[in-house]
Amino acid sequence: MDQLALLFVLLLGAVVSVPLGDRFGLPAPVLMTLLGMALAVADFVPNVNVPPELILPLLLPPLLYAAVRRTSWRQFTANIRPIFLLAVALVFVTTLAVAFVASAIVPGLPIAAAVALDALVAPPDPVAATAVAGQLGLPRRLVSILEGEGLFNDVTAIVLYHVAIAAAVSGSFNPWRAGLDFVLSAVVAVAVGLALGWAANKLMSVLDDATLQIGLTLLVPYASYVLADELHGSGVLAVLTTALFLAEYSLGADDVLTRLAGATVWDVVDTLVTGVAFGLIGLELHNAIRTASGRWGEMLGWAAAIVGVVVVVRLAWLLPATWLTKRLHAKRDYDEEIPTSWRETVIMWWSGMRGVASVALALAIPLTMDDGSAFPDRDEIVFIAFGVIMATLVLQGLTLPWLVKRLGVRADVDSEKAFEKELAVRAAKAAKRRLREIEDVEELPEEVSEQLLRRAFDIGVRISPEVGDGERREAYEKRVKRVKRMRRIQGEMMSAARHEVLAARSEPGADPEIVDRVLRHLDVRSLR
Repeated sequence: MDQLALLFVLLLGAVVSVPLGDRFGLPAPVLMTLLGMALAVADFVPNVNVPPELILPLLLPPLLYAAVRRTSWRQFTANIRPIFLLAVALVFVTTLAVAFVASAIVPGLPIAAAVALDALVAPPDPVAATAVAGQLGLPRRLVSILEGEGLFNDVTAIVLYHVAIAAAVSGSFNPWRAGLDFVLSAVVAVAVGLALGWAANKLMSVLDDATLQIGLTLLVPYASYVLADELHGSGVLAVLTTALFLAEYSLGADDVLTRLAGATVWDVVDTLVTGVAFGLIGLELHNAIRTASGRWGEMLGWAAAIVGVVVVVRLAWLLPATWLTKRLHAKRDYDEEIPTSWRETVIMWWSGMRGVASVALALAIPLTMDDGSAFPDRDEIVFIAFGVIMATLVLQGLTLPWLVKRLGVRADVDSEKAFEKELAVRAAKAAKRRLREIEDVEELPEEVSEQLLRRAFDIGVRISPEVGDGERREAYEKRVKRVKRMRRIQGEMMSAARHEVLAARSEPGADPEIVDRVLRHLDVRSLR
């Protein structure tokens, strides 16, 4: 098996792992990691040979962009305090704790190299956390906090990582210069992200075609990451800024086809890239086995110690941080989403899985120093990082569904239905207001006006059947049955039409381009 065949195996596994995970109640990223580990110990599977400097630029931009699509700027600003406590403060605390332990237990490990190790294992992975937590029916506020933490802790950790690597490679460290670099990296990233977001938004309005607009969204995350990186800014923060900008301003309410098709395309991209990323994590077992050869006891002990620090520090930080957030939340009316019980805090603690960013940063550690000597303890750092990733991702990922069930943490279905009903009422009222505005300037027959008014009411009932009273719901249900019957018959008619057009594709002299054009017209009509 060569590298290309291995890539196709991972892509196939990414597709298959989703239904398998749904069937057996296991997270798809964890299944892909296990698949990668199984492939790593097979003799016919080659060792993965991806240049370390390409892993972050290839994997992170689409994964981060896809994750931001599920959130919003308002949600981020409302949760700025819990996100700051988790994404910034917790990363620094974890880094300091792991740096102290790593420098104490690994003989001869320089402080800068220890900080690099700490920075790459400190941030919980946004893809792992949201992919796992999102399938368990957790309260939306918890998923929102995990998403926000996962998205912004990578920014903090990656900047710390680059500062530590630069200090280790050069052999010198200036804390004031490091702090200035940290601030400048963030400023450059935000500026690049906003500029590219604005430019992409303007270009989308010029393109005015769903296919081209979606193609542009596939390129924008990479452009944002690379440009910010070239200007010595944080590529991760630039992607987040661009994605948040486009999520708020890129599509209008009437861009239906672009929104539907774009969501489908990005779901496919998210599934495939996530699968490949976690498959690569499992495949790193190759290097771990080679590194630990003859030193298993010693290196497993180091990895276990760092895993213990990472897990314990997260819990020790979450308990007071959650308490403080609750106190501040009670004193001032913030529209923020916080854990409401110790059970939810425990779930947040156990959801701190490491993943794509950690393995990418570990593999991106340079091989040599500025003076040409080997990077100190690089193999040991990579092995420890792999151990932390495996312990948190596989162990926590596999046991999180059991823990959620055991603690009884579930989404507040009643409040979600209430909000859905509220939106349904607002949508129906907006449609009725617009109908009255049209009636003021246009003369409509009475039967047409009544029919349109019923359709305005139906808008709300289709979203939430609880909107109408009993009599109106009964009338709506009768209309639904009638409409379903009509749609079934129309569907069969349209199916016959599509079969006839497709048959014409094989006829002598048929122009396939014209056939596809007519078929697209029929498909759009069927979608409507």
